[in-house]
Formats: sequence, structure tokens, C-alpha cells
Amino acid sequence: MSSGLGALRPSPLVEQAAERLRGQITGGHWPVGTKLPGETTLAKELGVGRSTVREAVRLLAGAGLLRPRQGAGVFVVATEPAVPVEDWATRLRRAAVTDVYEVRAMVEVQAARLAAARRTEADLAAMDAALAARTEAAGGDDAAFVDADISLHAAVVAAAHNPVLTDLFKEFVPALREGLIGLVQLLDLREREPGHSADLHAELVEAVRRGDAEGASGALRADMEATLALLHGG
Repeated sequence: MSSGLGALRPSPLVEQAAERLRGQITGGHWPVGTKLPGETTLAKELGVGRSTVREAVRLLAGAGLLRPRQGAGVFVVATEPAVPVEDWATRLRRAAVTDVYEVRAMVEVQAARLAAARRTEADLAAMDAALAARTEAAGGDDAAFVDADISLHAAVVAAAHNPVLTDLFKEFVPALREGLIGLVQLLDLREREPGHSADLHAELVEAVRRGDAEGASGALRADMEATLALLHGG
């Protein structure tokens, strides 16, 4: 029997899938003790891939609604979540920008060290272009400047050639962008310095170029610590 779930919009698929499945559980379609349809069936009904279904089930299991049983399938064990149902991207959107920025600093400082050791000519060209775009954006609005700043940082992270670091940085971007635009506007940072920390960003790129891991990580750390001081009200 079809559960009538209906196809989902393209994004964010995991969140939508988890929410749709939770609605079936809390609405009584699948009472406690019921075995869920298989991944293939759910994927077809939701219009997503099996990996998306698997991740949605994992979220609901973490919330206490579902329990996988080895060799038997996935069963409904509760109709109300014991903990909030949210994935990493949702958690980041809910987090304070200060908390997100602290973790970002840890990730990027290490990425800068790796970038200095692993950068290619193509990486350097990308960083040069991003630095030039950041400099040009200093004369534009706050959102454009923040976007250009994030693009430069993304180029440095990409030069580390670690796909996990790259993916982790991408997860931070939506929460960072919103928080940084608000910070720039709240503190009027660009009234005093339109290119905010332009010297440190230029120093970062040059340190990566010459393969100076300490110099690259030091420049990035100084930039991050200055922003964190502002976030903490320092």
C-alpha cells in the first residue's frame, strides 16, 4: 500500500525526507512497532536516492523515533521525538555565529598550513583572482564584500586538497555569510576600513605562495582572532 508521501523539492532533501517520514509516524500512519518500507520503496515514493533515505532514517533514529534491527529492518519505536530532529546544516543555522566562527577558525588555520605545503599553480591563480575580487569588492556593498571574502577563504581551503576540509567549510558558509553581513553592518567595520584586514589577506596568499606554513597559518589566525574579538565584544 502506498503511503502517499509525494515527491520532494530538490533541496534540502535529507531534512525534507526526515520531516515527511516523521509526519507519517506522528500522524499514526506507521504506529509504534511498525516496520518501515524498504529503502528502495521509500526512495521511489519520496523521489530521492537511497542514500538520502538512509540519512533521513539515521536522523529519526537519533531522535528516538526509529530503531534499526540487524537483519530485520527499521521499526517505529516512538511517535514523538526524544530529541530535536536536525542535521548538521540545520544545527549550524541555529548556532550563534560566534560558536560557528570559533570552529571555522580551527578548520581554516589547519587548512592554511596544508595549503602552503600542497598548493599548485592553479591554486595560486585562484587565490590571486579571489584576492583581487576581494579588493575590488571593498568599494561595493557589504553583502558583495562578504561574498568576496568567503570566496578567498574557500580558495585557500581548496588548496589544502583535503575533500573533508573542503566539504566542512562549505557547510559553514550559509551561517557564516549571514552572521558576517550582520557583524559588518552592526559594527560599521567598513566605515573605518573598507577592505577590512586587507593586509592580512594579502599576507596569507603570499605565505601560501612561498610555501610558508607558519606564515600562512599565522596570518589567518590573526585575521580570525581579530574578528572573534569583535564578535565577543572586544
